Amino acid sequence: MKVVLFCGGFGMRLREYSESVPKPMVKIGYRPILWHIMKYYAHFGHKDFILCLGWKADVIKEYFLNYDECMSNDFVLSSGGSKINLLNSDIHDWNITFVDTGTSSNIGQRLKAVEQHLQGEEAFLANYTDGLADLHLPDLIEFHHAKQVIATFLSVKPRYNSFHAVKVNGQGIVHEIEPIEKLDLWMNGGFFMFNSDIFQYLGDGEELVEQPFARLIARQQLCTLKYDGFWSCMDTYKEKQMLEDMYARGEAPWEVWKRSIATPHQKRSMLEVDRSNGARRKPVDFAKKP
Repeated sequence: MKVVLFCGGFGMRLREYSESVPKPMVKIGYRPILWHIMKYYAHFGHKDFILCLGWKADVIKEYFLNYDECMSNDFVLSSGGSKINLLNSDIHDWNITFVDTGTSSNIGQRLKAVEQHLQGEEAFLANYTDGLADLHLPDLIEFHHAKQVIATFLSVKPRYNSFHAVKVNGQGIVHEIEPIEKLDLWMNGGFFMFNSDIFQYLGDGEELVEQPFARLIARQQLCTLKYDGFWSCMDTYKEKQMLEDMYARGEAPWEVWKRSIATPHQKRSMLEVDRSNGARRKPVDFAKKP
């Protein structure tokens, strides 16, 4: 199933980082958050990506055009440094479509701009590029199919410990204060699944979660899966630092790919880099006898 990722935002609340790079390229550890999101989907077998690019699209393109598997994976150096055997690999089997969807386009316009790249797809996944979760993705997919709706999104609990909801009477007298996270409030977590019919509800220039979702609601064609597990976005410097700290401590719940041992098939996908003849990467057939 194809995965549409919205990568064109300015990231105004992360200006300290996003003045030189687009928000999806702000790093957690030594990899951009975009990589973490793509790795998440790839772990569940969804490796055909459509990147909706916008501001500083060239930075994202250059990152993948110059991607070096050796910088992200363990490897064995041999033959005096002329050969490198990768012990793992990341993107060698990913298919990535880069589409310029406009510098100032909204999410709905970006989705509309990649409609042609989704021809023949009965359904597809989509996501913002600032949110991470440890959701078992097949749960969302199965939920969507079971509900037989056009659109499904993940809803999550607000994680703002320092904010409180206030209830007052008509005279301004407070009669209750309660932490927001304890209330039965849910918000859009940015993980979507759509049937191809979504484009029939999306008009030119419209924002995705406003007019189109209102039409879906009127026809009972919009569902949400409530999720109370780990979810976090990287919308502010404080949130960015929190994710960095979790990663540094080795406590990154969104790295679901680290929970399982590599299968024999995954081990056979190891790559060899032969630096003696200038070739950067070539597949190694481990089933072939020398």
